[in-house]
Amino acid sequence: MEITNGCSLPSNEGPDEYFTGDVRIDPLFDSRDDARAAAASVTFEPGARTAWHTHPLGQRLIITSGCGLVQREGGPIEQVRAGDVVWFPPDEKHWHGASPEKAMTHVAIQEELDGDVVTWMEHVTDDEYEGDE
Repeated sequence: MEITNGCSLPSNEGPDEYFTGDVRIDPLFDSRDDARAAAASVTFEPGARTAWHTHPLGQRLIITSGCGLVQREGGPIEQVRAGDVVWFPPDEKHWHGASPEKAMTHVAIQEELDGDVVTWMEHVTDDEYEGDE
């Protein structure tokens, strides 16, 4: 058994190359040994969001607080709230973030495949975020 002291893992700012707006990433656990899963708690301030991206083995989001937006390529923007769980299948291009008026926090869980966890792509434009495209 192993217990990780949550205060021992520092918070990080979401890098500008992958995020728009103010984003805080709090690591929860990394993959190790034969386990492939990793997770982080990610907080998006109002209007903040990821860039478009994919995950080789998919991604599960557990919304823990606030109101957010999620979208898969070619689909509508959908609102998510605390208690919702979102599944993005492997290699599905998508983005997620806070609503324009309210922050959102989620736990993001994804698995590593051959050393890869995520493929980052272009930023979500303001028009895409507002549903104008």
